[in-house]
Amino acid sequence: MLTETTWKKSTYSSGKGEECVEAKRRNQNILLRDSKNPTEILPSIPHSEWIFLIAKIKSDKQSL
Repeated sequence: MLTETTWKKSTYSSGKGEECVEAKRRNQNILLRDSKNPTEILPSIPHSEWIFLIAKIKSDKQSL
């Protein structure tokens, strides 16, 4: 679950500082950033689109 106070790393992250996407909820939006460049926040995504994106990724993963 995403919160407004902490960034959450992808579960695919090795934790060794490699490429990783982090996400955090702010109001009804999801903020994204690259863990190697945490001061540069990417454009936000509406929460509803984030839910759709995650469901699509999970669906596509199951069909492999």
